Amino acid sequence: MEEIDLKEILNMFWGKKIQIIIIVLIFTILGCVYTLKFTIPMYASSITLVLASSNDNAQNTTITTSDINVNSKLISTYNTLIKSKNVLNEVISNLGMDINEKELKNNISVNSVKNTDLIKITVKNENPNIATKIANEIANVFSKKVKELYNINNIYLMGDANVPNAPTNINHKKNIAFFLIIGLGVAIVYVVALNMLDTTIKTPETIEKEYNLPVLASIPKYENKIRKAKRGKR
Repeated sequence: MEEIDLKEILNMFWGKKIQIIIIVLIFTILGCVYTLKFTIPMYASSITLVLASSNDNAQNTTITTSDINVNSKLISTYNTLIKSKNVLNEVISNLGMDINEKELKNNISVNSVKNTDLIKITVKNENPNIATKIANEIANVFSKKVKELYNINNIYLMGDANVPNAPTNINHKKNIAFFLIIGLGVAIVYVVALNMLDTTIKTPETIEKEYNLPVLASIPKYENKIRKAKRGKR
């Protein structure tokens, strides 16, 4: 088995350090351009709903085992209902938005918190204020639909959705670091491929190592020195 010469590998990369730096620099610049110019910022606003007692009597706030069982069964149904056409079309109409139901649905995610009666609605939009308005309106319309369809009042809002301060899909440092790592990987592949395709023998030691043959003599290269000497005499 051929031994790995770490010194030779390091020398191989060191000899191509300029190319490596250039490749990594190019990818880093591409990362900066991509994350600053071509990534559309998207803001996410969330609102949380809790499934509480379904008893219509406001004075009776006791949550029974029956309520918990019913709520658990309804969670999956509610998750689907939130993104239904009836709910989303009413939200669009109420807010006077110029968007169709499918586009809105693609920017909405509904998640039930494990082992709880909580449902979290998250809306993404290029405008943080619009994302917040949509999230609040979905919660309101959905609560109303539940009353109409199931004749129960078990949806409560845990506060209104907050306006997000920063986009969720942009992390300049992470994106630039990602492109830098890609550039480093491309540079390594480039150097290794170039070295594999290079079949020239550059030192006497290479002959002794690769072919197990002794070097009897070597002829120094004086071409450059002779040319410089001739130019000096002119």
